[in-house]
Amino acid sequence: MERYDYIIVGSGIAGLYAALLARKHGSVLVLTKGSIDDCNTRWAQGGIAAPIGAEDSAQRHLDDTIAAGAGLVDPIAARVLAEEAADRIDDLVRLGVPFDTLHGEIALAREGAHSLPRILHAGGDSTGAHMELTLSSLAQRSNITVLQFTLATETLLEGGRVAGVRALDERSGRSTDYTCRHLVLATGGAGQLYRVTTNPEVATGNGIALAYRAGAEIMDMEFFQFHPTALKLPGVQPFLISEAVRGEGGLLNDVNGVRFMKEYDKRAELAPRDIVARAILDRMQKTGADHVLLDATSAFGGHAAHVIARFPQIYRTCRDHGLDITRKPIPVSPAAHYTMGGIRTNVWGETTIPGLYACGECACTAVHGANRLASNSLLETVVFAKRVIQRTIKAPHDPVGADPTPDAIDLSEAAPAETPSPSRQAVQSLMWDHVGIVRDGDSLSRAKATLSAWHTALPKPTDRPAHELADLVTCGRLVTEAALIREESRGAHYRSDFPQPHEEWRHHIVFRKDA
Repeated sequence: MERYDYIIVGSGIAGLYAALLARKHGSVLVLTKGSIDDCNTRWAQGGIAAPIGAEDSAQRHLDDTIAAGAGLVDPIAARVLAEEAADRIDDLVRLGVPFDTLHGEIALAREGAHSLPRILHAGGDSTGAHMELTLSSLAQRSNITVLQFTLATETLLEGGRVAGVRALDERSGRSTDYTCRHLVLATGGAGQLYRVTTNPEVATGNGIALAYRAGAEIMDMEFFQFHPTALKLPGVQPFLISEAVRGEGGLLNDVNGVRFMKEYDKRAELAPRDIVARAILDRMQKTGADHVLLDATSAFGGHAAHVIARFPQIYRTCRDHGLDITRKPIPVSPAAHYTMGGIRTNVWGETTIPGLYACGECACTAVHGANRLASNSLLETVVFAKRVIQRTIKAPHDPVGADPTPDAIDLSEAAPAETPSPSRQAVQSLMWDHVGIVRDGDSLSRAKATLSAWHTALPKPTDRPAHELADLVTCGRLVTEAALIREESRGAHYRSDFPQPHEEWRHHIVFRKDA
């Protein structure tokens, strides 16, 4: 049994940034189920938001974040995010992240629901990759121990406090217990719940399921953000077409060439993502098409060179599939993108279990509320990863209290049933068809019953695919049951049978095992 001061599960930006900070205060082990560079954040194109412009302020960023969150943003967490943003950008610059510049200053772009330009990019639309590669390079040159292809499968508790983690070596099949003083979950989201997703195959909700099984609280799982514009070509994996394309002047037209967003929202293409995603879905249904068209040919005043320079990754990917985005519009449709709910934490990343912390997409401080503001996700990773490490060295552990609302519920096990164990594809299809962009009570009830039966039918996992499938089923149940409970529409959660928000639902839904 090996002992460390810090064990960090996950090698995305949140995990690596936390590890680089923690190494100054003790021994650090990073566990990652893939390679150190295999994570969700490296695919982030949109950039990182920070109020560093001359006319911007933390208050304006805070106001935009709260407005986008549809009444469920925690104002304390949002203020922390906005007020600490500039300092975290300074940290990233010092670490070597090559943010794009214009006339010697960091260039700022605008995205949907932001009141003015405040989005920083690196390598145009390769921001996540540049941040990830910078941090992973530093981590591999430091005294941090990194175990790749090692999957955390169980949180070890002792007297109600974290004692360590059990992990599976995917290559040998052996499980090993590692003990620690502080366990930080930074495992990313659960985009692989859905058949159509912008997330890589590693995004299977491992940390959320791990925390739930240990008894930590899970919150806001019904709020799953669908990105409105993913590349839609026959036989091609969905590929994110950044919101920044619309921010720079890209227009949405239906297959008949009609620009339609003004019919749905006065902000048109710059409306929040949930509105744009539902508008696209509605237009697809009305035209009988499986996509709409995102026209970037007029962006930057029609200067093709500027489009290529600003969106090199998108340009190359589309060109590889025979599409020149400077000459023709991009066929797009919505795809699952971001898990706004997750492991409930306070603004220091503390969970309801002493010694267990969470940050990044797997955590839920309620900073995003019911609908994440574009490009706040990368900012969240560094702001709250920093605060996790600060908390471990500056104050005794004082975990966030159990949620007092009556909604804290357990996923009770289903009665044994003659149900075969599902495949990952079956789970993804069920979630896409019944717990997707537009939901209703009947579909959610059917999905709940099926997922509950599958949960019972799953054999004890012994390898990575089986563990990932079990975690997806757990996360699917959390999303589905929360969506069924919330009888209203709010932010990214839309119920066709309850199409309006209601004040009595302006609170969080929390799950806790054995609640």
